[in-house]
Amino acid sequence: MGVSSAFFCFWGRIGRSQIYRDIPEAFRELIEPVVDERGCELVNVEFLQASQQSKGRGLIRITVDRPDSDERVSIEVCVEISREAETLLDTQEAVPGAYQLEVSSPGLDRVLGREKDFHAAISCEIKLRTKRPINGRKRFRGRLDSFESGVLKMNVDGEEALIPFEEVEKANSIYEFTSVDFAKKSSRRGSSQSGGI
Repeated sequence: MGVSSAFFCFWGRIGRSQIYRDIPEAFRELIEPVVDERGCELVNVEFLQASQQSKGRGLIRITVDRPDSDERVSIEVCVEISREAETLLDTQEAVPGAYQLEVSSPGLDRVLGREKDFHAAISCEIKLRTKRPINGRKRFRGRLDSFESGVLKMNVDGEEALIPFEEVEKANSIYEFTSVDFAKKSSRRGSSQSGGI
């Protein structure tokens, strides 16, 4: 299946976030070298339907990260990836209709798209949505206790929830603010006040 036909099939599932495992192979083969050349890794892709706000254009949102997730992806790198990826998509006529492309880094509430992201999030608060209901629900929020043999073990409201990785549709870690975050904000505010006229 070529890039264009793979995208056409995929575009039918628009509105869904695709964690790394579910990104169409044709898309990965086209975009991943561009991401790799900038020293980054592809995390996930989200396809959003055209709306009035988007002036009739669909939105493709690509999330990239550094292999060492402690290092941030600069805006300049995101712009470079976006320009080159858009050129490739247009050259291959991979996307039917008008679209807008966004490239971003995971942010505070980090996108969890690969197995390594879930391993890194053990002991952290996460939220996720599953493809199908598990024990009557599709949305889970709680602490990720472990990730072994393809199964996430979460503590959700004091109860254990076992979620197969293959059932995860979208997931994020939840950033926990600490006193250090507020101290940084307060020191910045203090310095700007002292520098006033």
